[in-house]
Amino acid sequence: MADDETLRERFRRNASGIAAMVVTGTWLAALLLNAEWWLPFMLFGYIVIVPIVSMLFDEEESESVYVESDSGSVRVERGEAAERDEATGDTTDALERLRTRYANGDLTDEQFERKLDRLLETETPEDAAEWAERNRSADRERDAERER
Repeated sequence: MADDETLRERFRRNASGIAAMVVTGTWLAALLLNAEWWLPFMLFGYIVIVPIVSMLFDEEESESVYVESDSGSVRVERGEAAERDEATGDTTDALERLRTRYANGDLTDEQFERKLDRLLETETPEDAAEWAERNRSADRERDAERER
């Protein structure tokens, strides 16, 4: 039973490739056997069968994430791992830059602590949005005080 489960899992994981291979093998065999229906089958197979199998069996856990590095390079990641890597990778990079600046003497103790607190407060996009909204509210209040 365990082998059946493993075979099912492998089929599920490779269903799109299997469907494409079956479609290709069938239309190639029809072509070599001089069957007149090889071209319509090929088109139908690649336009209908393979995409349907892909939609049914392929698991895309989330949308693509485009990540730009400081060097300007862009890479595409997919799934939950991409979201995790993006959040932790950006935080880790920012933390490393902050530590480097502190170690080089570019930041005082107070500046380092303030920036570290801000970095930790804005670790996720939701946290960053909340932090930005709080700052906007504080800026509006300061502007209102100045006008008085």
